[in-house]
Amino acid sequence: MKQQGIVSDFVYQVFALIISVIIVHAVYVAVIRPNAEVIMAQQAALQEADPDYVSERSLYVVMRDYEQETCIILMFWALSIIGLKVWRNRRENRLLQRPLLNVSEGMSILPEDARNYARPVQALPPNEREYLLPRALLTALQRFSTTRSISDVSSVVKDVCNTEAERLESELTIVRYIAWAIPSIGFLGTVRGIGEALGQAQSAVSGDILGVTTSLGVAFNSTFIALVVSIIIMFVLYQLQLLQDRLVLDTQDYCDNYLIRHMQVPDHDND
Repeated sequence: MKQQGIVSDFVYQVFALIISVIIVHAVYVAVIRPNAEVIMAQQAALQEADPDYVSERSLYVVMRDYEQETCIILMFWALSIIGLKVWRNRRENRLLQRPLLNVSEGMSILPEDARNYARPVQALPPNEREYLLPRALLTALQRFSTTRSISDVSSVVKDVCNTEAERLESELTIVRYIAWAIPSIGFLGTVRGIGEALGQAQSAVSGDILGVTTSLGVAFNSTFIALVVSIIIMFVLYQLQLLQDRLVLDTQDYCDNYLIRHMQVPDHDND
């Protein structure tokens, strides 16, 4: 089941990247670049007619280059991955609102009753049994039935939750890589723009600074968009991490309140 989940996540990420490339590139070809070319042509004509003319910044011009397009594609790719994990987190949180063990106040759970209390959890649909809460409950009940030790149950619940927290953290590696790659792509655009500007320095000396200003615009615009996109992704990523941490902590509280607190070992087992 875990292997199927890994494969499905990989397939989802691949298709999410393909869809992001198709949609963003279509918008660039149909909307952003044509409008940017028109605006830049108008600004060039006005600047040629009036040397004191100050052109206004246009969002189309700021976003027109390939570095910005790549950053936007990666942003939507990262957001799609984060969106899937948020959706899964919400589904797991719904289980925390359900009385899976049917334990009321004042009831005691004995080691020999562990199998009976595990049956409602085992009766969950296969996809829900893979969630953190059912796995923690089943592991705790199995350990209680085997060792008849409440302290062992508490330890195994913490171990399961800590392992899940580490797994969730490791699954965010690709998103962190994207958040790191986007400013790097913006820096590449900066290097490209400055290189083009230096290549046109001779024209600037003779009085034609249009090519230099256009190349410098590429440099600064790519960095600007990359930093903005990186800020957005990091904010959403930290919100996701907060949700995942709350899920792990709430699962531990659920096990403490609805399972471990009701466990009781007969006195003859302690002798």
